[in-house]
Amino acid sequence: MTGAKKKKKSMLWGKMHTPQCEDIIQWCRRRLPILDWAPHYNLKENLLPDTVSGIMLAVQQVTQGLAFAVLSSVHPVFGLYGSLFPAIIYAIFGMGRHVATGTFALTSLISANAVERIVPQNIQNLTTPSNTSVLGLSDFEMQRIHVAVAVSFLGGVIQVAMFVLQLGSATFVVTEPVISAMTTGAATHVVTSQVKYLLGMKMPYISGPLGFFYIYAYVFENIKSVRLEALLLSLLSIVVLVLVKELNEQFKRKIKVVLPVDLVLIIAASFACYCTNMENTYGLEVVGHIPQGIPSPRAPPMNILSAVITEAFGVALVGYVASLALAQGSAKKFKYSIDDNQEFLAHGLSNIVSSFFFCIPSAAAMGRTAGLYSTGAKTQVACLISCIFVLIVIYAIGPLLYWLPMCVLASIIVVGLKGMLIQFRDLKKYWNVDKIDWGIWVSTYVFTICFAANVGLLFGVVCTIAIVIGRFPRAMTLSIKNMKEMEFKVKTEMDSETLQQVKIISINNPLVFLNAKKFYTDLMNIIQKENACNQPLDDISKCEQNTLLNSLSNGNCNEEVSQSCPNEKCSLILDCSGFTFFDYSGVSMLVEVYMDCKGRSVDVLLAHCTASLIKGMTYYGNLDSEKPIFFESVSAAISHIHSSKASDKLLFGNLDFPTMSLLS
Repeated sequence: MTGAKKKKKSMLWGKMHTPQCEDIIQWCRRRLPILDWAPHYNLKENLLPDTVSGIMLAVQQVTQGLAFAVLSSVHPVFGLYGSLFPAIIYAIFGMGRHVATGTFALTSLISANAVERIVPQNIQNLTTPSNTSVLGLSDFEMQRIHVAVAVSFLGGVIQVAMFVLQLGSATFVVTEPVISAMTTGAATHVVTSQVKYLLGMKMPYISGPLGFFYIYAYVFENIKSVRLEALLLSLLSIVVLVLVKELNEQFKRKIKVVLPVDLVLIIAASFACYCTNMENTYGLEVVGHIPQGIPSPRAPPMNILSAVITEAFGVALVGYVASLALAQGSAKKFKYSIDDNQEFLAHGLSNIVSSFFFCIPSAAAMGRTAGLYSTGAKTQVACLISCIFVLIVIYAIGPLLYWLPMCVLASIIVVGLKGMLIQFRDLKKYWNVDKIDWGIWVSTYVFTICFAANVGLLFGVVCTIAIVIGRFPRAMTLSIKNMKEMEFKVKTEMDSETLQQVKIISINNPLVFLNAKKFYTDLMNIIQKENACNQPLDDISKCEQNTLLNSLSNGNCNEEVSQSCPNEKCSLILDCSGFTFFDYSGVSMLVEVYMDCKGRSVDVLLAHCTASLIKGMTYYGNLDSEKPIFFESVSAAISHIHSSKASDKLLFGNLDFPTMSLLS
């Protein structure tokens, strides 16, 4: 009997845990997003714009690959590999359709810290070119790329571990001001690291706390060693790049294909340097020999992983946060969704797999992603097409880049960071919306400048959480008196039946980055239920007051939402008297709610708004200036709805207005 029971229990256990075919297919589609969109790819509509975008992206990938490899203190050819393999892996596992993964300035700068610390420049004279080495490079170059590869591999392992631990859902603590300040500060570091190339100076590698200031101190102390030829060529390159890119931006609607100024500048500078022999005549530093082909894959060196843990964590966190911000921005712009946790897996595998092919750490870059926007890319096919052209460069065109001046390459890096550097303009926005977020931005930027990007990111997150914890105890619940006043005025003033349904939702808590997404989701669920309703008109008058209590932890509704007919025009009144405080994320989410509801033909009115909330929303978003949005009370908002309907001969009747309380 005992054996029979064990056998029966074993059979039941095996039956319970046997995966079904549909479960496997669903899992594969969830973890391999390419299986979701590739079978439905429209060749006729999408192939041409994706091809054009892919060609333009390849130009950026090649130029930035060379530049960011130099920034990472490795041979430029490894930047070409870093522009190829991560893009392929992300196209398979990533969910951002307009995210261009490859070499990235911030991860390259972090990787350079490990490279320069473990394989410093002063041991270069002790190594010689080796015929047995990969691609004929010197042992010194191979030692350096091994360190960068170790950083990439371990950073990818950390990202995959975070995926397994489901930490993607915790990224809401990294707010927009923190990301903006961190990326701006890191971009400032990158520009500083290129000063020696822009000026044609010989400078030792300087890093560590306050290294930013030590670099400029060294420059001013050795100002006489600046090469005038390099400085003039750098200034000319920057002016040409900025001018042409601005013209491309101005006339992008009139011209189908923008001028690839980066490629044109590289060809022109290389040709001019070759013809005039600038390397020997003026002493300009050039890129040098670019080997052809791709070496055989090789496992990263495991013996130095313990020495690069700090940089690996920096690459994992900074690269992911910057990439996720771009993916979320593209998803919001083009109306699709992404899984924050899946992005951990996509970028982790991009770093792990690519590390076997001598690739430096990778992430999505703002300039390349913006390029996909402007050229009309539809899917990740654009990135895959760009990989074809990168391969052509690796196998055929690479050696022709020998004469490319390093000062021109540095100019391309600096101009490519324009999108990050102009985020200084966000300071005005944060000051007008929420001065505490302004303070967080400034302090995060200062910490990033004084220390490093990962330190600035950590400080910004800790500072944000501490401020919210300090502000939450002041939160007050909604005053019942206001609701009773509203009910009294509705019942006495509205005495006719109407086809318009009014939803009154009171927000009982502060609206900050911690609950902004939850607030948006709950509110959209209410509106979607309204649109899906088929309730007859006669049933509307039978609606009674009900309360919707959405807890922050589970988001379940305790009561069902009253429904209206699909043909009715719905008005939504948000009672903001429960707002004790808000931040930039909360204001941006309110504006997003307003714009989304406007697209659904739902009128949104806000009552009991403070002057700071009105100022913040007005400054942040393009709100409808023709219709009043902000009202002193819920009663005033309802009176406005009543008066606006009077002109159409639709008067309010004895209709009970469902009141909802939304605890975000």
